[in-house]
Amino acid sequence: MKNLAIDIGNTLVKLAVFEDSSLLELKITPAENISLVLTELVVNHSEISKSVIASVVGIHKEVITKSLKNIPILELTATTPVPFRNLYATPHSLGIDRIALAAAAVSEYPNKNVLVIDAGTCITYDMVTKNKEYVGGAISPGVNMRLEAMHNFTSKLPLILIDKETSDKIIGTTTQENLEIGALMGAALEINGFIESYELQYQDLTVILTGGDSQLLSKKVKNSIFAPYNFLLKGLNHILEFNTTK
Repeated sequence: MKNLAIDIGNTLVKLAVFEDSSLLELKITPAENISLVLTELVVNHSEISKSVIASVVGIHKEVITKSLKNIPILELTATTPVPFRNLYATPHSLGIDRIALAAAAVSEYPNKNVLVIDAGTCITYDMVTKNKEYVGGAISPGVNMRLEAMHNFTSKLPLILIDKETSDKIIGTTTQENLEIGALMGAALEINGFIESYELQYQDLTVILTGGDSQLLSKKVKNSIFAPYNFLLKGLNHILEFNTTK
């Protein structure tokens, strides 16, 4: 039997079909196309028996339920049972995307101290110990959020967006280059600083870099394992299996 994991983010929807822990197919689509993509996946994978949904922008419940027909849906919330001990002081305020990332860390790197860095709209840092305890982390502005802030809070700086890898130069000779270097290198240096601080506290730390901007940052971030979009989806699949077999 197969599982379907759906991650509804701020800009894109990511969908993955799993058989046990093996990823069979991954789709990334704008939210307006979710019904079409879901229908296609259900047709191509008739053995899908259960599904899990995580959304940071509100669940497209009616569309998803209609497309999945009779396939059971687990909606990830702050109260969903998870395969780790959540020590966050305000668990109901913890983003469900971060819950899924913590579950992926436990599943993919058991008995290890893992720092998951998700570079998306915001950059989130999530720490899971080798004892399967989620202890918290940090949140900071993402690369393009930094660029938007510099434009919105000044009168003359233009709005630019970075959507592809840039050079490693640290001295810009145009305003656009200055903005790109400030946002991208600023984020990379911040991440490297966080990694160094966490390494002082946790021995044999495994660092995972994932998220929409992870490819932009991967060559600039030290001592990390680059994980593509499917890392969070693996966490959702692990939570689904955990709730099925517990």
